[in-house]
Amino acid sequence: MKSIDIDDADRRLLELLQEDAGRSNQDLAAAAHLSPPTSLRRVRRLHQLGLIERVVAVLQPERLAEAQGHGLTALVEVTLERQGADLQDAFEARVVPDPAVQQCYRVSPGPDFVLVVHCADMPAYLELARRLFTSDANVRNVKAFFSTRRAKFHPRLPIHR
Repeated sequence: MKSIDIDDADRRLLELLQEDAGRSNQDLAAAAHLSPPTSLRRVRRLHQLGLIERVVAVLQPERLAEAQGHGLTALVEVTLERQGADLQDAFEARVVPDPAVQQCYRVSPGPDFVLVVHCADMPAYLELARRLFTSDANVRNVKAFFSTRRAKFHPRLPIHR
């Protein structure tokens, strides 16, 4: 894998963008101690390098549940019967596109996968479980933990200097 070179200005931009990617380029440049054209050029470069995967709005699930009437978040451990790389790839390829699957991790030791899923309610979760887990003959065990409250969520990654 090719090394990606970033300097302190890039690191400042990454830190600031993780806190609020919706700020104007002028505000971002001032906070990073750069000129606006330099800030814009560097942010575009960080996107091109793949350091910035995408820019999204982070929604608050409890408030969204209040607005929509429901909401269920589950952390799901999945253990496969056979763990060959091709079988793990096949399981991952099946679950990742599902819109209810927010995060998918291959883990070790213990289960093979940990998923974070969000559904409207328990019937929607049961449909997801049927669709993704019980219909797959290679899924040996599924263990779901249902969130009663989210104490912290921050997608921020540490930027080392």
